[in-house]
Amino acid sequence: MTINQLEWQQLLPDTTPYAGLFAQEYSSEPINFSAIQPRLHRALDAFCHQHETASPFMVVKAVDNRAYLALINDCIEKFLTPRLQTFGSRYDIQQNAVTRIDAESPEDNFAAHSLSLYEEWLEAEQLFGCVRQCGDSYTLVPGLVHEANGGVLILSVRTLLAQPYLWLWLKQTVLSKRFQWRSTDENKPLPLSIPSMPVELKVILVGDRYGLGALQEQEPELIEQALYAEFEDDLTLSDEDDVAKWCDYVTRVACQYKLPEVSADAYPLLIKEGVRRSGDQERLPLCPLFISQLLSDAARWASPSITAEALIQSREEKRWREGYLSEMVLDDIDLGQVHIDTEGAVIGQINGLSVLEYPGHPRAMGEPSRISCVVHMGDGEVTDIERKSELGGNLHAKGIMIMQAFITSELAADQQFPFSSSIVFEQSYGEVDGDSASLAGLCALISALSQLPISQQIAVTGSVDQFGNVQTIGGINEKVEGFFDVCNARGLTGSQGIILPLTNVRHLCLKDEVVEAVQQGKFNLWAVEHVRDALPLLTGLPYIDENAPCILSAIQERIAQAGGSDRHRLPWPLRWINWFNRG
Repeated sequence: MTINQLEWQQLLPDTTPYAGLFAQEYSSEPINFSAIQPRLHRALDAFCHQHETASPFMVVKAVDNRAYLALINDCIEKFLTPRLQTFGSRYDIQQNAVTRIDAESPEDNFAAHSLSLYEEWLEAEQLFGCVRQCGDSYTLVPGLVHEANGGVLILSVRTLLAQPYLWLWLKQTVLSKRFQWRSTDENKPLPLSIPSMPVELKVILVGDRYGLGALQEQEPELIEQALYAEFEDDLTLSDEDDVAKWCDYVTRVACQYKLPEVSADAYPLLIKEGVRRSGDQERLPLCPLFISQLLSDAARWASPSITAEALIQSREEKRWREGYLSEMVLDDIDLGQVHIDTEGAVIGQINGLSVLEYPGHPRAMGEPSRISCVVHMGDGEVTDIERKSELGGNLHAKGIMIMQAFITSELAADQQFPFSSSIVFEQSYGEVDGDSASLAGLCALISALSQLPISQQIAVTGSVDQFGNVQTIGGINEKVEGFFDVCNARGLTGSQGIILPLTNVRHLCLKDEVVEAVQQGKFNLWAVEHVRDALPLLTGLPYIDENAPCILSAIQERIAQAGGSDRHRLPWPLRWINWFNRG
């Protein structure tokens, strides 16, 4: 049995060993891309210097907004050597007759001006240029394809998927190495004939996994041949050098967005916020938008640098500003509109933990959920009321079936399991999905089978496998804080707490109020590896003990009693047969 009562130091990332690093002066130069994205950096280098017969397309999994596109563009520009020749063309229009010659100088109207260009969203005219008419005269306007001729174009996959005509035109231009003039309006022809022009262009397509997946369905061969790379979301912390690297990255982001200097005492709080974002004490986020937003919120209180006090003020301001909905949820629990017990003990009832995401609300919230289970004579089936009422998702249904498999394997032995049960999330009026409540549901089921009450001062989260092992779940910080807020509003007793998976300890980064309560012994967190570890905390009895009352013996005794009463449940003719046999 493995039960670990967590110390308050385990609830936060430990930044004390890095105090010396925080006091260092970090560079205000542009972001060192090779330091934070070594794989992507090398892939971009290879793409820029690949053989001419290789695919002119590269695919990058990343957020497809301007911040990420700009980072990739800055890196690309360092790999591309300045042109020794002029790329592009010169178009002349005389009496509505258009002629083309190769560009001889950068001043020619369709000469390339940039080694690389990027754009998050664009229309056909921006990408391919257009023909403009003023009276009887015509003017040709270049697009990004012409301005980046001989270089690299960085585009959002989302943009091209939303406008299939752009993608087909662009693909044909890049692969044929020739730009054919077309009307940007698919239903109208060009007003005059325009000669095509040669184009040497490489394209980097940036998108998330869903966008890249949709593109792959449309263009499987192209994606297979294209160079692939990913923008890594997080920096893994292996040693002090990684912490210093992240601090340096934060300083460079602040400089890039023209934000105040970051003070040494601000870095521990920045790391804490970063761990909240990444969900792992050993990983820090590399999203430039997240870091710049965090710093810009604190810049209001900078004096003149961004200090720890500025970060605390901005955090509290944001929490209060976004807190109306969570306060209403807590009020409903306090007023008894949502029934959550935090004292006493009840058979077949347990406090599970859920994460709620409301449409339009910027953050997820944790909330306790009352899970109840009743048992009756039957054939061993576990009825999932959420699933029966079509309010349960596939993952939730999977968790219920795993619970049933564990119970059958653990208790049925060689005979038919004589009990059926039903389990439900009480007062849930929307869809329930995920398997993170399967540990709580299994404990409620075992409580109902053994007739042993569960302490309502403890909430439970975690998923289980068919062998009862407790597995990692998501949203652990929000879940812990949601139950803590309920207990704190009613008064902390020192016996309240949460059971969570041992593998989730590294994901903890809790708010100050929870850490202080654990430090003072007013609130508890227990980390477990198996359902057998959680049940003694909930019921006060060991799961199995040959020399004393235990949970397993209580269930086996009840099964034996149910087996002994089988005769009374048979149809009356069979009861007579059984009576004669006894005689």
